[in-house]
Amino acid sequence: MYIFSFKKLDVWKNPRELILTIYKMTVKFPSSEIYGITTQIKRSSASIAKNIAEGTSRNTNKDKAHFLTISYSSATETLNHLIISKDLNYIS
Repeated sequence: MYIFSFKKLDVWKNPRELILTIYKMTVKFPSSEIYGITTQIKRSSASIAKNIAEGTSRNTNKDKAHFLTISYSSATETLNHLIISKDLNYIS
């Protein structure tokens, strides 16, 4: 089996662990949030790793940097969702 270059990167492995944590954590969120913050936090956390992986396949440094910027923005969005989740007492 071929191992893609991004799978070797800690910068990709860490968000992957975060995604798993987010998915386990959001199971406990109220069912009324299934189409609200639950979906948003899952998407933004998955976007972190997804954009790192996609960026590694790009040919130019400028293009790679663009995807890393998107990944960073997704990390910031995820942090925002975590703060809101704490404010709503969904997490401690």
